[in-house]
Parts: sequence; C-alpha cells; structure tokens
Amino acid sequence: MENTVPYQFIDEEIEAIFEKPPVYDKKPNCPDGFIWREEHHTISAVLTEWLDTSRKGRAAKNMRPAHARHAITTGSWGVGRYYFRVVTDVGRFFEIYYDRSPTDASDRKGHWYLLGERKPAP
Repeated sequence: MENTVPYQFIDEEIEAIFEKPPVYDKKPNCPDGFIWREEHHTISAVLTEWLDTSRKGRAAKNMRPAHARHAITTGSWGVGRYYFRVVTDVGRFFEIYYDRSPTDASDRKGHWYLLGERKPAP
C-alpha cells in the first residue's frame, strides 16, 4: 500500500539497523530496521524512495551557477538527503531519511532521522 498521508511529524534522530552495512556511507540503501525512543522497528517493505540534493541556506549561495546546476543532479559533499517511505512488520508506516550533512569536523558521516509516521489514505 503506497497511498498514505502524513499522520504525525516527528523529525527525531534514529539508529539505523543494517543486516549488511551499506557499501558507501554517504549513499546508503534503506535500513532493515531502526530504533526510535528505545523501540525496535523492523522494516518489511520500502514503498518509495527519493533523493533530494538541493542546497539549502548559505550552502545554496556558495557555488557558481554552473557548478550548482551540476551538483543538484549528482550531489556534492555533505549535501543531500536520502528519503524512504516504509512499512514495518506490524503494519506501521514511516518516512525516514539519511541526512548527509556532517554535524562537525569530528562527525562527518551524517545521520538517520525519522521524519514522521503516516497512515493509509482515507
């Protein structure tokens, strides 16, 4: 079932669980599960996925236009989010994403977030 609507906005960091770690840290596939608020969720299916490589805030203004056009299609270091709309083994629908942005020089890998919970469309 792919026809879902937003139910609850969350936007909290989660711990992604992989049976087999992604080949590239900055280009991950959907995790097999995640831990949110100490509760384990097993992902049973990916309903849809997409990539947003648009630059936001100051980062949107620090490139020459030609480079910015290229970066929006291929991405650039530390910019972009991989989104996944998923259903869990107990039938809950969630939207999760991997944010490639580093938080600081010592933490350059990016982080996983739970954007929100969804429910079937009426």
